Formats: sequence, structure tokens, C-alpha cells
Amino acid sequence: MPKRFRLTRRFSAAMTEDGDHGHRRFASDAGLDEGKALSFLFKHDDRVTDGELLAH
Repeated sequence: MPKRFRLTRRFSAAMTEDGDHGHRRFASDAGLDEGKALSFLFKHDDRVTDGELLAH
């Protein structure tokens, strides 16, 4: 099981309303709190994004 680290610093970022709603929906569907859901997305960005589409 992977070691879990506590978030010690705040990550300041701007997000659109649509992005925020999508993030909250993803977190609730996955059963995670919003911080852990965001950490998951950053950690696994290569698995949740399409590299060809992202290049555009």
C-alpha cells in the first residue's frame, strides 16, 4: 500500500466554474474529499488525460 503524505502547503490555483463543478462531481462520485481527489488527478495525470488531445 502506498505511503500517504499530508498536504502541508496550500496550492493556489484558479479554476473555472465548470471545472470546479466537474471536480466536485468527480470527488463525490469517487467517494473522496476534494483535496484527495485533486491529489489523485495530479498524481495520475498521465492516466486521466489523452496526450494527443492535450497537445492541441
